[in-house]
Amino acid sequence: MSSNLHPMLNVAIKAARAAGAIINRAALDVEAVRISQKQINDFVTEVDQGAEQAIIETLLTAYPGHGILAEESGSQHGSKHSEYVWIIDPLDGTTNFIHGFPVYCVSIALAVKGKVEHAVVYDPTRNDLFTATRGRGAFLNDRRIRVSKRTRLGDCLISTGFPFRPGDNFKQYMAMMAELMPRTAGLRRPGAAALDLAYVAAGYCDGFFESGLSIWDVAAGGLLVTEAGGLVGNFTGEADYLEQRECLAGAPRIYGQLVGLLGKYSKFASAGEKASVRQAMADAPDSAADGQAPAADATTHPDSAAEDTQTRPGAAP
Repeated sequence: MSSNLHPMLNVAIKAARAAGAIINRAALDVEAVRISQKQINDFVTEVDQGAEQAIIETLLTAYPGHGILAEESGSQHGSKHSEYVWIIDPLDGTTNFIHGFPVYCVSIALAVKGKVEHAVVYDPTRNDLFTATRGRGAFLNDRRIRVSKRTRLGDCLISTGFPFRPGDNFKQYMAMMAELMPRTAGLRRPGAAALDLAYVAAGYCDGFFESGLSIWDVAAGGLLVTEAGGLVGNFTGEADYLEQRECLAGAPRIYGQLVGLLGKYSKFASAGEKASVRQAMADAPDSAADGQAPAADATTHPDSAAEDTQTRPGAAP
């Protein structure tokens, strides 16, 4: 930890490394890890829970009056009414982890009065530590990072996340990918949204988009992107994205081009745009994905009702 960093960021780093140590130990024998299923294709392990507990204990030992919003335990820890709320995903990329696929991370953000002020994304497999404090820039292992300088979408690598839950709009996602694939150098699906956003901040990817994300998936990564000189918002380009379950990020020039292509797929698109998308999808040949699960309205998600019962900071960074 560095004496030049904000004390709260230093505590977040300590918490992330403690969680990373638990994850790395478990990764040595991932077959022995107990796994349960929250819903179809949505897993939680004893490692998620152990890492989350280590994070919460570290944060509340330092700041007992702060609030906690954590993926596995919600807001049952810490103060319920604090202006300081830690937003935690102890293991983003659980499905990757349980398969031994080494793309996952720890994500910790601190929101003050609803605005994210500090962020840590830690990749324990590579010992890569991404950090940011509002107004002080973004860093990878103490080295300042910036978003990509590319300006042509055709030169760009874009990351995303594929739908995986029953009720996700598979057909719409196929249409979004069909928009982008011919226009980019490549589309990637690593499987951990917080790390995807960190990679946009570092310039490894030029842009990122995904729907169905929760606040703990995007809070830390979003600050990394903006502090690295990028833009982050929903598919229409609006900056208030934290709780809207759709996220788009990128270098400024690329962000604008992505909004132009993907904005019509947003749940906030105009009625005319939504109608044109529905018509285009109706005219398209049926895909194999349609047989996996019935298409649902893009604004509905099976876990959204449960999440709405949790107390969360309401403003975007």
